Amino acid sequence: MCTHEPTCPAATAPDSDAAATIISRPEQGWARLCNGVTLFDDTGRLLPDGRPVPPCNGTPAG
Repeated sequence: MCTHEPTCPAATAPDSDAAATIISRPEQGWARLCNGVTLFDDTGRLLPDGRPVPPCNGTPAG
């Protein structure tokens, strides 16, 4: 999806949230990134293929 330089990380990359914001709706609690990911204020995300990624609760696994 990304057409600018440098290219944004892919939607499935570990640093996918570093992609450029193309639409921001803070009053609704979400933003769309250049790589197609939708980020939500609760740290959840929606991948371009519709798969949800649950919010990060901030505690390490294990």
